[in-house]
Amino acid sequence: MPTVENAGATIYYEVRGSGPAVVFAHGAGGNAASWWQQVPFFLDRGYRVVAFDHRGFARSACSDEAMDLGRFPADLLAILDAEGIDRAALVCQSMGGWTGLPTALRHPDRVRCLVLCGTPGGLRTPKVEQGFRQVAERVRQTGLTGPRGAALADNFPDLDPGRAFLYEQISSFNQGIPPSLMGKIQSARTGPDELQGYRVPTLVIAGSKDVLFAPETLREVADAIPGAEFVEFDGAGHSTYFEQAGRFNATVAEFIGKQP
Repeated sequence: MPTVENAGATIYYEVRGSGPAVVFAHGAGGNAASWWQQVPFFLDRGYRVVAFDHRGFARSACSDEAMDLGRFPADLLAILDAEGIDRAALVCQSMGGWTGLPTALRHPDRVRCLVLCGTPGGLRTPKVEQGFRQVAERVRQTGLTGPRGAALADNFPDLDPGRAFLYEQISSFNQGIPPSLMGKIQSARTGPDELQGYRVPTLVIAGSKDVLFAPETLREVADAIPGAEFVEFDGAGHSTYFEQAGRFNATVAEFIGKQP
């Protein structure tokens, strides 16, 4: 599979199919393999599907010094440029929102629409500020991707132990991620005032059992984004795309399909 070079990193990505482009940006517990339930679904519906490893994750190499979330949008644009993709729908999970929302803000001509899953995308509202004070402690207590980690609903390993195990295995592909990553995520900020004139169609998806970014937090995020839609998945945790893939795929496909 191809790679692109950008700002001290080699970014690994996968591209399949033809048609309108949809790009999947993973969270801190994942990588391109996380989207195994989405890629075949969207391929079957005539999309050109792109998934990639963020810099420093899995097969995308960079030094600790180059591990900068501020470079995520440029990494994405480097992939789009390499593939000749002028415009794409962006589907962003958790940390991936720090790729998607800044790209939509700075390069709206390149973004057909934006889906933010379990993420404020760097937008700082009062509830997001409050939530961040709890995130680090929760991850410290349970871990992020382990058997009872914060990335899945607390009962998901009991409901589907096989997929819970797979989630942990996919996450194990990531090696050498700097411990400072959480601090870098918290320090990357977008203020509500920066959204004036925002015009990219946006959908915010929340899980009712998300212990990292609660539904009320993400509803506040959606309210702050001009024109954004909001949907809550009952019974899902932080990783709606993984836990309730069928509903997630149908919801995202419907949203993307109605955009010009």
